[in-house]
Amino acid sequence: MENSPNNGTLRLPGVCLGLMLVALTALPCRAEVLDARAVDLKALPTLEQVLPSLLDKRVVFVGESHDQYSHHLVQLAIIRALHAQHGDIAIGLEFFQQPFQEHLDAFVAGEIDERTMLQRTQYMDRWGFDYRLYQPILQYARDNRIPLIALNVPKELTRKVAEGGVAKLSAEERAQLPEMERGEERYRQRLRTLYESHPAREGGTFENFLEAQLLWDEGMAARAAEYMKQHPDRRMVILVGAGHVAWRDGIPRRLERRTGVPSVVVLNGPQEVVSPEVADFVVLPERVELSPKGMLGVLMENAEPGVRISGFSKASAAQDAGVKQDDRIVQIDDESVANTTDVQLAMFSRKPGEIINLGVLRQAGTAQEQLLRYPIKLR
Repeated sequence: MENSPNNGTLRLPGVCLGLMLVALTALPCRAEVLDARAVDLKALPTLEQVLPSLLDKRVVFVGESHDQYSHHLVQLAIIRALHAQHGDIAIGLEFFQQPFQEHLDAFVAGEIDERTMLQRTQYMDRWGFDYRLYQPILQYARDNRIPLIALNVPKELTRKVAEGGVAKLSAEERAQLPEMERGEERYRQRLRTLYESHPAREGGTFENFLEAQLLWDEGMAARAAEYMKQHPDRRMVILVGAGHVAWRDGIPRRLERRTGVPSVVVLNGPQEVVSPEVADFVVLPERVELSPKGMLGVLMENAEPGVRISGFSKASAAQDAGVKQDDRIVQIDDESVANTTDVQLAMFSRKPGEIINLGVLRQAGTAQEQLLRYPIKLR
């Protein structure tokens, strides 16, 4: 290999690749230019060392993979540092939807408890990732009275756009839409790659998918901008999926368009190509896992009364104990069950091997209806 004296790229002689292909394709050998960057892993700074570079920004985005606990611990470390430095901060959250803001306010104010907040925000149905992933962040916010801002648009709206596009919305629904700009071609191409990577696409078109993603990004940017304008002295930490902030063409540029306020983007990674354009910082946290949860092994759907069991996982503690499909869960230990959120909250802190008492209705609504109770050893 020989270094180019002009731009620091690597110029490969072309011999190796050409010789590998020539027997199959008869392609001529030619020189190829590889733009490559190297990272000295021994010289990587720690998160603590780069935190001072974040503290002077009014907006800090921290991208995540939703199911990675270590990513949320990085987010919490950044929140703690910003709060210690500035005091007046707010936390913007993708995983709560805008119509439920009042319940986050009540939770931070200590007016409702965690369980009530999760029920009223419909967290389990609208987001669904293990709440333990986010619990330390929300508890820190509550303990320190840090505002939690629901950024996401209602999923009913994004789903309708994904299925039929903005043109299919009613006049009332269109009135809820934020200002939407298509942005850069790279944004469109990234979304097309994502769209084409899902083989089980049903209904809709790529243009509908693109409009739904635009609504998602513009909607969260608009809500954050609104909060910033209402609270000009407050800084924001915004926690969203990495795809919404990588390359800055999702939420960051759309927020800056509305406010004129520059931001810093931190990615937990590597999830994307590591390039100076992808983010300001990429954090490589040590992997930390949540402890295993005790599992019933059932598929559920809301019904009346209780929660209907629509199926079982491959290894199901409930099925092994004698519970049947179409039984309705109405009680777990001493807690009544009215919906799937009640089930998930009742199971929140259960451990594998723990025994619970499950109350189910069999043949609900018929003359043969029975209330049965099963002791179940969780897997």
